[in-house]
Amino acid sequence: MPRTSKGARLVWRAESRRADGGLRNGPGWFIRDGATFISACGGTGDRERAEKRLAQYIFEKYRPARERRRDPATVPVADAVSVYLADIAPSHAKPKQTAERLIVVLRWFGNANIGDINGQVCRDYARAHGNGAAARRQLEDLRAALNNYHREGYITSAPVIVLPAKPLPRDRPLTRNEAAALLRAAWRMRQSWQGKPTERHTARHVARFILVALYTGSRSAAICGAAIRPTQGAGYVDLEHGIFYRSAARRETNKRQPPVRLPDRLLAHVRRWATTPLEIKTKHRGKSASIGRMIAHNYVVEWNGKPVRSIKKAFRSVVEAAGLGWYDNVAAPDGSMRRVFRTDITPHVLRHTAATWLMQQGCDPWEAAGFLGMTVEMLIETYAHHHPDFQAEATRAIVSKSRSRRA
Repeated sequence: MPRTSKGARLVWRAESRRADGGLRNGPGWFIRDGATFISACGGTGDRERAEKRLAQYIFEKYRPARERRRDPATVPVADAVSVYLADIAPSHAKPKQTAERLIVVLRWFGNANIGDINGQVCRDYARAHGNGAAARRQLEDLRAALNNYHREGYITSAPVIVLPAKPLPRDRPLTRNEAAALLRAAWRMRQSWQGKPTERHTARHVARFILVALYTGSRSAAICGAAIRPTQGAGYVDLEHGIFYRSAARRETNKRQPPVRLPDRLLAHVRRWATTPLEIKTKHRGKSASIGRMIAHNYVVEWNGKPVRSIKKAFRSVVEAAGLGWYDNVAAPDGSMRRVFRTDITPHVLRHTAATWLMQQGCDPWEAAGFLGMTVEMLIETYAHHHPDFQAEATRAIVSKSRSRRA
């Protein structure tokens, strides 16, 4: 019985030479499609470049047929995915991540047809990919692609995609001391040279991010890239009225990003960021000399004068510097052991922390929900137990003496 095709995928190939000693191929990432091997990284070993080349290869190979009302048992899964990547994914906030997830899906399903998908196939996929949030998100993308293909009339029906259970929510707000430790670490971090710290601070933009996230409860994407002044195509802070317009989008999405009023303390920080002059220094005969000052702050969180698109890597370094995690010994591919830093504190924890602190201070749920950009129902379901009045009336009633009935 022939083996089931694994579909196009990336493989690492070591250097190979012909019998006469001539070079057949250098080491690097290759696209393997059956018995065909195609260089994906140009001999650079760059995995990200290889992933992009694989995505392009899959899209070019599976040019989707757009015939109407076909039997799903005869239509490859790749057709539906390709249409989704071409028509729908470009309008997503993060189309690159959508494409990367669907590439993982295509690796598994290979040349399978839409009609082959059932509950057992979905459960097998989830089990093979860890039964976690990543597998669930990938299957959600597959479901969206199949439903879109059906909605457009290309197939007569779409299979039901069975998802793994949702992971338990992370109930991990920061304490005030932990938040202070993060800020200290971000403010003090310096670049090292030959084992000694230099005068170059490397994480003060992360300190800005932490302050804005804790004081507004905004999502990372809203903070990163937000301008200090009105800017076309970006969220921005109105310094005069103290309003943070978290989204530049004109249409409402599931991720609510309503304007938020900045607390006075944070507004003072942002106004200072917008007007603090930067001193440019140069070396003259081995000594530091100032050659001028200029105002170059244009974004809430910036690095080298440009908006920061992702804070994950720098934030993790700050968490490690603050000592808010632990180390595990993990076996490396060569058999040696190496220490790996682990933590349950991510940038999104700051939003969770802001919501928790609002409830702990007894804030009105309607006010808090509007401030955070979430529904009142979601706020109550997730954070109400932190409120000082949580079930207060019930606890008073349960211990009070029963009222005597009137005659």
